Amino acid sequence: MREITIAGARIADDTDGFVVAEIGHNHGGSVEQCKRLFYSAKECGVDAVKLQKRDNATLFTQALLDQPYNSEHSFGATYGEHRAALEFGWDEYVELKAYTESLGLVFFATAFDVPSADFLHKLDVPAFKIASGDLKTILLIRHVARFRKPVIISTGGGTMDDVKRIACDIGIFSVVPGEETYGTVVIPQPNVAFLQCTAAYPCQPNEMNLRVIQAYRDAFPYTVIGLSDHQDGISLAPVAYALGARLFEKHYTLDHNAKGSDHRFSLEPDGMKRMVRDLKRTREALGDGVKRPYASEQAGLYKMGKSIVAANSLLPGQKVEAADLAVKSPNDGLEPWKVDKLIGRRVTQTIEAGETLTTSGVFE
Repeated sequence: MREITIAGARIADDTDGFVVAEIGHNHGGSVEQCKRLFYSAKECGVDAVKLQKRDNATLFTQALLDQPYNSEHSFGATYGEHRAALEFGWDEYVELKAYTESLGLVFFATAFDVPSADFLHKLDVPAFKIASGDLKTILLIRHVARFRKPVIISTGGGTMDDVKRIACDIGIFSVVPGEETYGTVVIPQPNVAFLQCTAAYPCQPNEMNLRVIQAYRDAFPYTVIGLSDHQDGISLAPVAYALGARLFEKHYTLDHNAKGSDHRFSLEPDGMKRMVRDLKRTREALGDGVKRPYASEQAGLYKMGKSIVAANSLLPGQKVEAADLAVKSPNDGLEPWKVDKLIGRRVTQTIEAGETLTTSGVFE
């Protein structure tokens, strides 16, 4: 069975969707604003909240850090100052992790580099996220995989070969020596989930390519598949669930108009509440695939359904012909599909025209 467990929460084909509110930089560098986002996300019914951790000196070239950053979303005069203003340190992470746990939420973060991964490992987060931009950063993925905790990998901008390369490298596939193609022996790997993702912000519906979820499920039969959803809306998450996604990441904000480039495509509280609600409804609505009648249908079907009635008066011994029978509402007698079983039989007692036939016992 494909499943992954994060901080005691089991995620599998038979569970609700696990919803991660991606806070990203929408806290604007404020711990208190971050807490407000966490609290609000909890009220929306999400399962987890996530931040992004970067060691700026390791991650970026000095030339990029020194570059002027003239944007309405800038928190500094240079890109380095901007990034530094949005980055929380150790004390802030300890405080935020404790606060999140007090809310009953799962807390983890994206590691963008090895020092950040080590930082988060020391913090003892229950899972790690790898961003789409690092799908090909094999050394970082290997480093995080060695912690033996769940690793959630977004696959935006990649190909199936890119994803299979990662799968082989961290042990989901067994590679046959000497073969140029990826091995076909599948090894259960309970610590990995792949997210279908299109790394556009926002992503247009015609580039969501949700059928990739099915392709991933076929390629990785023991691996949980999910969706990192950058679409500006909530309608496609239930579709992804129906296709087999079980882990959902969605950017979250309190205000679309707040300063910062991610707010405009993030969900506000009302949208997040409705997405969580609709995902739960989707699981319930899919059911178990066994066709059955429900008690709730009976009242409507009594009026809409039909029964067999006598179109003409019938006398004892008379042979029934097709013209002697009709079907009319309500549904309180013999079911219409039984009409063929009555034609050609003889009547044993008088039947009045218009009488509803409730039993086939009045025929020989």
